[in-house]
Amino acid sequence: MMEFLFVMGFFAMLLLMGITLPAIIAALIVATALMVVGGMLTFVIKIFPYLLLAVVLVGVYRHYQRKKSR
Repeated sequence: MMEFLFVMGFFAMLLLMGITLPAIIAALIVATALMVVGGMLTFVIKIFPYLLLAVVLVGVYRHYQRKKSR
């Protein structure tokens, strides 16, 4: 998936600017930026269930701590 994003970003940028040295450098930058954003999105999607679990556990812990103090 990430390789596909890199290749698509690279070739899309080359098609827009033509094949010159500055265009190749710009295409590499754009493709790398797409991979970074895609990687962060993938990481957030993978870690999201664990974040929800942590929020629920903190809520349960606070709920029982409040009942004990009364």
